[in-house]
Amino acid sequence: MPLNFTDVSRKEFPTGQHVYESERDDSFCSYILNSSKDDFEDANEVYEAIGEVLHEVEEKSEKEVREICTNLLSILTDGGNGSIERRKNGVNKVLNAPIHMGSMTAGLTEEAEEIKSIWVTSRDDVMKVDAKKLEKAEAKLRQKQENRDDQGTVKKNAPLVLETATVSQVISKKDNKMEAKGGTNRTNDIRIENFDVAYGDRVLLQGADLVLAFGRRYGFVGRNGLGKTTLLRMISGKQLQIPSHIRVLHVEQEVEGDDTSALDSVLQSDVERCALLKQEAELQAAIKKEGDKVSDALGEELAKVFEAMQLAEVEKAPAKASTILSGLGFSVERQSWPTKAFSGGWRMRLALARALFSRPDLLLLDEPTNMLDIKAILWLEKYLQSWPTTLLVVSHDRNFLDTVPTDILYLKGQKIESYRGNYEQFAKTKNERELNQQREFEAQQAKRAHVQGFIDRFRYNANRASSVQSKIKMLDKLPDLKPIEKENEVTLRFPDVEALNPPILQINEVSYRYPDTKNFIFTNVSLSATLQSRICIVGENGAGKTTLLKIITGSLSPTHGTIHTHRNLKFGYFSQHHVDQLDLRVCPVELLQNNFPGKPIEEYRRMLGSFGVTGDLALQTIHSLSGGQKSRVAFALMCAAMPNFLVLDEPTNHLDIESIEALGKAINTCQAGVILVSHDERLIRMVCKELWVCADGSIKCIEGGFDEYRQIIEKELEA
Repeated sequence: MPLNFTDVSRKEFPTGQHVYESERDDSFCSYILNSSKDDFEDANEVYEAIGEVLHEVEEKSEKEVREICTNLLSILTDGGNGSIERRKNGVNKVLNAPIHMGSMTAGLTEEAEEIKSIWVTSRDDVMKVDAKKLEKAEAKLRQKQENRDDQGTVKKNAPLVLETATVSQVISKKDNKMEAKGGTNRTNDIRIENFDVAYGDRVLLQGADLVLAFGRRYGFVGRNGLGKTTLLRMISGKQLQIPSHIRVLHVEQEVEGDDTSALDSVLQSDVERCALLKQEAELQAAIKKEGDKVSDALGEELAKVFEAMQLAEVEKAPAKASTILSGLGFSVERQSWPTKAFSGGWRMRLALARALFSRPDLLLLDEPTNMLDIKAILWLEKYLQSWPTTLLVVSHDRNFLDTVPTDILYLKGQKIESYRGNYEQFAKTKNERELNQQREFEAQQAKRAHVQGFIDRFRYNANRASSVQSKIKMLDKLPDLKPIEKENEVTLRFPDVEALNPPILQINEVSYRYPDTKNFIFTNVSLSATLQSRICIVGENGAGKTTLLKIITGSLSPTHGTIHTHRNLKFGYFSQHHVDQLDLRVCPVELLQNNFPGKPIEEYRRMLGSFGVTGDLALQTIHSLSGGQKSRVAFALMCAAMPNFLVLDEPTNHLDIESIEALGKAINTCQAGVILVSHDERLIRMVCKELWVCADGSIKCIEGGFDEYRQIIEKELEA
């Protein structure tokens, strides 16, 4: 009987695979198609070749299978009944080359078309691609890409420029797809991969990756001058590939001074609220103009606006803005002042208040604690702990970094490393990771030395040739581990000075008010200090801390009272605006040379080296240095005069964490007396032996130290 291929194609091998899906079937097909009449002499040879396969296809008797083999031999020799081609054309067809099996069924009769083989299978037409639809979709994608390019979207490998910094980034197709505005993947997560940032000829970041998950709070840390502030500016300027729908706000510049009140300035930062109020006013005016003939359309539109205003909580906005301003130190009276009435520091606070009120998708803060007093810092820490969107903050305040961030980004070696947890957890994890990496490196070096010793010993031994070759290959396959590169330890050292006998400094019933004002900043202040003093002055901004320092150093004269100082007492004053004291056009060596001429270059370099300004840093223009590096130059300039009493006003501004630690150690070991104004809790706890508090028009010394002062502030915040 002839073989029914329709039945055969549905049978299974013992393995469970369909016949037409198995490797054995492929061999069977190839064998039959490439066979000819010269390959077999009789039906017995055909049976020996394929009989076993046919038995597995269907349980048939040996007689039936032999009959099938006879028919197959007939097809190969004389065009037997099994040949479709013979039935169609009446001639034999010998396959001398591979052919397309689907073409064999073209033009067959209905009876022949019903015949299916184990090689030719039909497919569902539904699965076929519509060429017209495909072409239309491709044209649409091209149009979207052109639109994005026209709007200034970053192209692949395109160099980007921000001031004197440059950045290049490799953008993946996946990132472009995620960025497509109006698409389904409008994620608020940010993933920037494989990008470089350079400042002039100096490469800050190379092949770096930055991943910011929505709702996480990231603390960005690293040594001064590595590019943290530059990277924040790149992100805020959209110089890096960020989804276009993400709203980014960088608190960098102070609010412009005008007649707008502080409260209104904050309220105006909410663009959605302003648009709704404007739309409501326009609709109300239109309704009033139409009078009794108000159309239903205007009423419906106004109702929609009211509903949107309710969802946006427009009525609660003034109270919310006032709370933020109050937390940042603006009294109720000051909130009504015009912005032009505030100093630069207070306008920076206004900029921070606007950012907190508007709640962007990504908020970038660069040293936000520099402009705040301790009370405002504690409020900001608590406020940011419930921040709902993504936060990226550069800070060197150790306590702030232990309280606010959920993650730490560590900039080192032109890369950004990510750590879970606050700064304390980061420091612990980093130390453990570096210790493990160093152990792994040392273990590999020991293994390399052992294997290399074996190779050197038996290199010329013919009996050990194969072993030596395998050892050499093993060494080649070992990963290239590198030792941990420890960052240079920051060292700050104040110069040795001559000891003085007390009394050193006495303040007797001092009061002060600025000329042409009636109110005194403080009254009846009586305090004293020695060369062993480590005094820290704390209090809210405007309470008189800096004013007291200027009176002590002689820059201001007290309105009432007297100041007595030792005749050989020499003050070194570090201003919180120390950058204003520096000539940014020259290098640090030239700066010292201009202020203290007549010394050799090596002496100037030694002075700068005492504060970590070494090597090429000492020869760079001060303008190109980071904020922390400028602070170190200012320290060197102050100490070049060999003062024996240091008056430091906010010295931690712009210093990294390592430099602040080094400053604390230097203060504890220096021979000069120290009066310090600072809001850095860790530094205060490191050096403070006596705490002066400016509040309520007076300056008093409290015995409980910083712990007592913190408790007072926390009670005020709770109230």
